[in-house]
Amino acid sequence: MKALLLSTYDLGHQPFGLASPAAWLIEAGAEVRFLDLAVQEFDEDAVIGADLIAIHVPMHTATRLAESAILRIKEINRKAHICCFGLYAPVNEEWLRSLGVHTVIGGEFEKPLTDLYRRLRNNSYVDGDPTVVSLDKQDFRRPHRVGLPSLDQYAQLIWPDDRRESVGYTEASRGCKHRCRHCPVVPVYNGQFRIIERDIVMADVRQLIAKGADHITFGDPDFFNGPGHTLRLVEDLHREFPHLTYDVTIKIEHLLKRQKDLPTLKETGCLFVTTAVESVDDRTLLMLDKGHTRSDFQAAVAISRRVGLALSPTFIPFTPWTTVLGYVDLLETVYSLGLVDALSPVQLSIRLLVPRGSRLRELDDWREHEGEFDPSALSFTWRHSDAAVEVLYRRVRDLVSDGESSGMERRQIFSTVWQAAHIAADLPTPELKFINIRSSHPYLSESWYCCAEPTEIQFARV
Repeated sequence: MKALLLSTYDLGHQPFGLASPAAWLIEAGAEVRFLDLAVQEFDEDAVIGADLIAIHVPMHTATRLAESAILRIKEINRKAHICCFGLYAPVNEEWLRSLGVHTVIGGEFEKPLTDLYRRLRNNSYVDGDPTVVSLDKQDFRRPHRVGLPSLDQYAQLIWPDDRRESVGYTEASRGCKHRCRHCPVVPVYNGQFRIIERDIVMADVRQLIAKGADHITFGDPDFFNGPGHTLRLVEDLHREFPHLTYDVTIKIEHLLKRQKDLPTLKETGCLFVTTAVESVDDRTLLMLDKGHTRSDFQAAVAISRRVGLALSPTFIPFTPWTTVLGYVDLLETVYSLGLVDALSPVQLSIRLLVPRGSRLRELDDWREHEGEFDPSALSFTWRHSDAAVEVLYRRVRDLVSDGESSGMERRQIFSTVWQAAHIAADLPTPELKFINIRSSHPYLSESWYCCAEPTEIQFARV
């Protein structure tokens, strides 16, 4: 029986979310093929020949892109069983089923997906299978990457001297101990996380290096959810591969609580830490239940800088609680902390997404802004009470989009946004001086679109 594992977009990574279940399915006897529409053309022959087509939807953009893929699959292979699996599958179950998806799987998806394959193979599948959200602990297999597009087709690590290196992507854990209100992990894992065994992660990194990876991105929602596990992992990796570099994602709260462990990250090859700051306004941070304050963010920058560990912050600048002056304050904070070159320009233009299942909908302060659910955006609509903020959002969005598409440097894009924001606030525009504040750390060539409200979907080749 043939299974096609399909990805539409995974932030520029070779999809771990395909490689991991492939190992399970092959072990169960499936003939597995891959199709990554972020870098490959739609393969009609692969679709026509598949009995099971499983589409990974780990994030918002990937899920929106899945629509056109599902509709095309239904046109050319009506007999195939279509499954959507991943973080965004269960919260969008109704919409996915309306497109013709038969099975929806969330959480720890490898075993449920393999069970589905076995039922289909044995003709024991029953129509109308309920959505499966499994948080059961699994014994993971080494991801199967043979047949995936080569690493040189994905995001690269760009150094300040414009040197580029291949990047491999893997995970050491899933889920998260925390319940930030805006986070898409929470509706599925609700404060739980699961460890991927260290020997499995080590084996996966070895094969990524063998395939040309010079740098590893760990995609864990928070690398310090299980610090005993992850610190020992990077120590083992550094002993085996002393020249390997990597990057991780860690909450501000954890950076402060476990600052004694930051030198270990630096010494074992960590180049930078992505951290979800989201806002420098304490009221907004409270609404998002981030667990940190503006001063905590400033402290984390200082601590990390003393260690020599670069921070790459992410933000959600446009929320119902944003003000024009508050946006100017965000820009001034980024500038004063010397983070302009560490900040992906898209982070200046992100607008809050509120999908089904979001904890934000618990708040009275949110409900007064909430509009209808928009199926085309997979998000509840909202409009700011101050029209000036909406105008600023559209202006910044266009400046960032135009700047990135024309190849402008990060500080150039920041400068255009800086000027636009000060004009919007009716303030004089201070001169930007970048002497001695440039971040020298490298960055990934793919921007972080995970929390954005996309205005144009163009990644998948359907």
